[in-house]
Amino acid sequence: MTVSPELVEAVRVRLAREEGEPTAAQVAAALRAERAVLGDAEVLAVARALRADLIGAGPLEPLLAQPEVTDVLVNGPGDVWVDDGLGLRRTPVTFADDGEVRRLAQRLAGAAGRRLDDACPYVDARLSGGVRLHAILPPIAPDGTCLSLRLPPRRSFTLEDLVPGPGAAALRAVVAARLAFLVTGGTGTGKTTLLSALLSVSDPRERLVLVEDSAELRPVHPHVVRLETRPANLEGAGGVTLRDLVRQALRMRPDRLVVGEVRSHEVVDLLAALNTGHDGGCGTLHANAPVDVPARLEALACAAGLPRMAVHSQIAAALDAVIHVVRDPGGGQRRLAQICLVERLPSGLVEMIPALTFPPHDPPLPGPAFATFQSRVSD
Repeated sequence: MTVSPELVEAVRVRLAREEGEPTAAQVAAALRAERAVLGDAEVLAVARALRADLIGAGPLEPLLAQPEVTDVLVNGPGDVWVDDGLGLRRTPVTFADDGEVRRLAQRLAGAAGRRLDDACPYVDARLSGGVRLHAILPPIAPDGTCLSLRLPPRRSFTLEDLVPGPGAAALRAVVAARLAFLVTGGTGTGKTTLLSALLSVSDPRERLVLVEDSAELRPVHPHVVRLETRPANLEGAGGVTLRDLVRQALRMRPDRLVVGEVRSHEVVDLLAALNTGHDGGCGTLHANAPVDVPARLEALACAAGLPRMAVHSQIAAALDAVIHVVRDPGGGQRRLAQICLVERLPSGLVEMIPALTFPPHDPPLPGPAFATFQSRVSD
């Protein structure tokens, strides 16, 4: 027997008045109230569908359950995509209409303690289990409600899993020498995953204090302290920013201060911290190439009120290396591309000097800073 969408919706409305997760018995009672006579198999099917609709991710549940999926993207009711490590691909999953997508986005936002409606038409939040949620409503998104779900890694990767061969040895040397570094790259290149693996090989006697917008770093390490930002409430009070947390972390005796993603004014406090005896600190930064890193840091720090020359002085004194990762064209392999050292020029500005470059299929190529790199990691 086929269960009509109208019947499922009627049962959903009834169960929405109940508290907690709907059980098969509650579904059966709701079906009886709707005067529907179904067998056990149909009742269980309706129960599963309603569970996904009421407390899960609705039609997206099967996609989220796939082990290789890292991102689920909804661009409207009939346009659902996934990234399973082989690039983006469209799926046959659809929603009945934009109202269904909107309800799902609002329920997920509500589960994260956030508001999503016409007065606040977008949200960025973390769900239980570490899933990163972003949603934006029409008319800001004129083609329909957009929903983006980024899943945390299903397992912890070792450094050798991510960077085979001599690249892993070079990165281990960076961590062992307690160089201050940033992992840079574009969106979806695996910056956070690589940083987690690097932190996992740090000395187990070290105390790692992690500061993040949402808890995405998952190092395998015996001494990890996590701090996470908090958005302001509806009255605009109670917010805790990354910059607030960086300042608090400095008072917590960190052996390594880690900022999950440097994206705003917290760069000033991070550079100051790394320049006051907190060696071994690290974080991630969006940048298209290592050569763009000084300009990116300059833009963030100048926006926070730091003069340009002071920014470059802080970078030169605080930062030792940049580890750049890329994703090959067409949604291809995520890989280590380059390790660069920070060098201050006579003009007072800084630039990134390549120490090692990693072509896709060839052995690593030493760069102009290779000798300096060897000297620093062997001290």
